[in-house]
Amino acid sequence: MEKTNSVKLPAQTKQTQSKMEHLNFFQLMAEDIRTALERDPAARSGFEVFTVYAGVHALWAHRISHWLWKHKLYWLARANAQIARFFTGIEIHPGARIGRRLFIDHGMGVVIGETAEIADDVTLYHGVTLGGVSLEKVKRHPTIEEDVVIGAGAKVLGNITIGSHSRIGANAVVVKSVPTQSVVVGVPGQIIRRMHEVRENIPDLEHADLPDAISRYLQSINARMSSLEAKLDVHPKEKAILHQEADGTWEIDWDGDYVI
Repeated sequence: MEKTNSVKLPAQTKQTQSKMEHLNFFQLMAEDIRTALERDPAARSGFEVFTVYAGVHALWAHRISHWLWKHKLYWLARANAQIARFFTGIEIHPGARIGRRLFIDHGMGVVIGETAEIADDVTLYHGVTLGGVSLEKVKRHPTIEEDVVIGAGAKVLGNITIGSHSRIGANAVVVKSVPTQSVVVGVPGQIIRRMHEVRENIPDLEHADLPDAISRYLQSINARMSSLEAKLDVHPKEKAILHQEADGTWEIDWDGDYVI
């Protein structure tokens, strides 16, 4: 049997698994099907989810792989995980700890590393990576708390924590911990705290509704400069070449063509 040095995780990481102990495998399967029906408007029936939803199949395969991993059947666990990867396009390391009601929508290209931890009621879209940034056999992958939504193509890297009720925008690259009740956008990820807390136990699936913090900051600076110029009765000789319209579109006052 393959020899490996198991990674020692903090005691609190066992909470994710303890919540699942009172449900058997088939009860968890039924719960996963209900979760897919609730979070995917394209799902038309439980039978459809049971037979053709790759994200659900990858999660079921991972539960088997994780059981083998915990019983030190490392090669069998990895082999089962690779078979699931071949059929679903989703790669979940057998050592990853995953809670209840995880929903992986579409799922193609999702990668979840060995020491990643995912709490209950998390939603992942295709292309998400929960990756590591260390070669040491330590906790090197992210911890995702309850009710987090991670948009398509987002990369969450390193031993960081994404606080509960947070939303990670599509293609964001997150390399530092995110407080609860936050929205993250951009590369590298810019963290924006919500003004009002989300208390409902409902996933925030509006992952396309993301604030543009840099743009709004520039608008604020321009507004303050205009106000200051008006008070000082100073009128600039030239208008700004680059400015933003009310609908958020950037306009360039330039006669020539340009290349992006």
